[in-house]
Amino acid sequence: MCADRGLNLTPVRRRILEIVWRAHEPIGAYEILAELAKERDKAAPPTVYRALEFLIDAGLVHRIDSLNAFIGCDKPARTHVAQFLVCRKCHRVVEIDDPEINRLLAEKSLAAGFRIEPTSLEIKGLCGDCEDSHSD
Repeated sequence: MCADRGLNLTPVRRRILEIVWRAHEPIGAYEILAELAKERDKAAPPTVYRALEFLIDAGLVHRIDSLNAFIGCDKPARTHVAQFLVCRKCHRVVEIDDPEINRLLAEKSLAAGFRIEPTSLEIKGLCGDCEDSHSD
């Protein structure tokens, strides 16, 4: 995908993408750095943050602001505004991609005289496992 888009997926960027995807859950930048440091002597925070910025701009990774973490995009082939369900207890994240939600938000913001910027929407709650344990 990066080659098709004319983007340079360097070895470091590729490795950070692999680390993010391997986790299959939100992962923090310093966790990524720790993993990268096992393989590269000169791994530094700016390297990780620059690579993550590239991966976000390329649509391959999303930032989960409420967790200060990153997760791989499950629909990187097309640009979209993702919605995330974030468990406030275990921090499990599920990406949903509902164009109807995006359409409704665009309409409501326009009616309010507000222009929203492409971003993601995070909805906090409890996942099924935490809800079950919460009710015990």
